[in-house]
Amino acid sequence: MRALLLPVLALTPVWAKAPAPPRLLSQTGLYAAPGVVAARNLAYAPQYPLWTDGAAKARWIHLPAAIDGRDEAGWVFPVGTKAWKEFAFGGRKVETRLLWKTGPRTWVFASYAWNEAQTDAVLVPEGGLPDAAEVAPGLRHGIPSRADCRDCHGQERVEVLGFTALQLSPDRDPGALHGEPLRPGMVTLKELVARRLLQGARPDLLTRPPRIEAEPATRTALGYLQANCATCHRADRPIPGLDLDLRPQAALRTALAPGSFPVPGQPESRILSPGHPERSALLHRMASRNPVAQMPPLGTVRVDRAAVDHVRRWIADLPLVPSH
Repeated sequence: MRALLLPVLALTPVWAKAPAPPRLLSQTGLYAAPGVVAARNLAYAPQYPLWTDGAAKARWIHLPAAIDGRDEAGWVFPVGTKAWKEFAFGGRKVETRLLWKTGPRTWVFASYAWNEAQTDAVLVPEGGLPDAAEVAPGLRHGIPSRADCRDCHGQERVEVLGFTALQLSPDRDPGALHGEPLRPGMVTLKELVARRLLQGARPDLLTRPPRIEAEPATRTALGYLQANCATCHRADRPIPGLDLDLRPQAALRTALAPGSFPVPGQPESRILSPGHPERSALLHRMASRNPVAQMPPLGTVRVDRAAVDHVRRWIADLPLVPSH
């Protein structure tokens, strides 16, 4: 019997062993007193934020020990790490998400919906909450399911997506779409190093911090794609039938293919067609909220007009690719 059980146990997802999240946000360790964030939780703002229907966001992270920064593209967080992200629409807090590392390979994902009095937030069911708040006439913000959270943050290797070397780089992109100013007390790479909360990073990390090396419009476009698209579209999380990596170092190479989603009425369309925004499926899908075409496929119900306008101009100005 023991031998028969071993293969079944080996197939158990690592996140299935994690403890249940607390019932209330106030029980997660975010606050020292009602409405007062505990001093041990560090505020931060990624230079390329994920766009969520225009939500105002606040973010904090608790690091009980140092991050292993030897892999600049894949930091390893210490057990006990907690990260929170708060979403507000129209000046009212709607949800706060929690990412909590409870073991070497186990993470807890949880979302909390704020009550009407704005005094606390209650754990949302595992399946999410599809009708949490109005973000525009007739359009409602939905709180994602835990499965959706895992799909974005990763299954075997979970990432704190907005807390990376590039996102915290002091060499911030002044043109970043929806960029948020650094407020006093927010943590960057410099503060992480000074607090000894980042170990094993390259010696010149602060003198040569991460940046997307490109002219300004391309830097901004690739930064947006990194935050809003490359969580799924990347070589180490391959989507069947689509060889597309939208991380900055690969986007301009892999996005020139025809792709699997032709732009309607554009027989010569590609994922990205330099000089031809109208032929670019990437732009077409960014500008659509048809469930069949929309990208990103979840997390938004409104089109990000600022991003669509920037990407349209960027594609139009890209040098044409010679035909073969």
